[in-house]
Amino acid sequence: MKQQSFEALHAAEWGAFEHWLQGRKSTYPERGATGALPEAEVPQRYRRICQHLALARDRGYGADIVDRLHRLAVGGYHALYAERIPSRSALAAFVASKFPAIVRRERKIVALSALLFFGPLAGMIALLHYFPDLVYYFIAPERLSAIESMYDPAAERLGRTPEADSAFYMFGVYIWNNIRIAFQTFAGGLLFGVGTLFFLLFNGLFIGVIAGHLTHAGYAETFWSFVSGHSALELTGIMLAGAAGLKLGTALIAPGRLTRTQALITAARDGAGLIYGAAGMLLAAAFVEAFWSPLTEFAPTVKYLVGVAGWICVIAYLALAGRARGS
Repeated sequence: MKQQSFEALHAAEWGAFEHWLQGRKSTYPERGATGALPEAEVPQRYRRICQHLALARDRGYGADIVDRLHRLAVGGYHALYAERIPSRSALAAFVASKFPAIVRRERKIVALSALLFFGPLAGMIALLHYFPDLVYYFIAPERLSAIESMYDPAAERLGRTPEADSAFYMFGVYIWNNIRIAFQTFAGGLLFGVGTLFFLLFNGLFIGVIAGHLTHAGYAETFWSFVSGHSALELTGIMLAGAAGLKLGTALIAPGRLTRTQALITAARDGAGLIYGAAGMLLAAAFVEAFWSPLTEFAPTVKYLVGVAGWICVIAYLALAGRARGS
């Protein structure tokens, strides 16, 4: 294709992208200015600009057209990536309204993740009430004994492993464990959702097995008073990480009119908000689990009330936060 034909074919698109970049630089951009681009189209437009630049260079077009496309590509890169370092206000806005709004917008995939995670968890607790020996199909006797010792009513601090010498040590252990589970569950979506499905079911079953066994074995008070404080943050965080992973898997299985690569990029961008929020919840859960949950100075009733309050706050936050801004 000759340079004049190439330029005539794409001039309007380049002009629109140029106008969008100029609007971002303006302190007071005009409302409804002609040539403004919908934000959802910008990444795709930027990729086409980069493609046009590569074609112009490969075909040996003139310096004027190559330089123009180069400026658009550089400007697009800075607008999409270099300016994405979140400020304190952006982080506050994400926590206060954007994250819960994303959860509500993705409520169908969140509900599916909740069913896959909480269903097996609750089912195993109920099943072990009637078939307590079922626990040995999931956990070796020696490991089960170590878990029981962590919730011994005579323990000075609940939930600690034998080698733990401080709450700070356990804080690091809980962070590592929580983030590992969240990453596995999210990244498993790249296997067409099969990995996410496995980790949601596996973690739901495993947690349910431990809870069901300890309840039946006589450790109900120490176990449930320990987990009540951080359960809302931790379990919800794992479930939301699963929703983000299912988002990736759904994009690969049913990309629609997009290619699988394009659908995956779009899903990853949408799922990023879920996984960021989930990571924050799991970090907060690790802090509560290390510094509040092990305490034995407080009566179990007090810890149960804190746990109930935690669930009310998490549910209210995800259901209501940010609605005043139209989310």
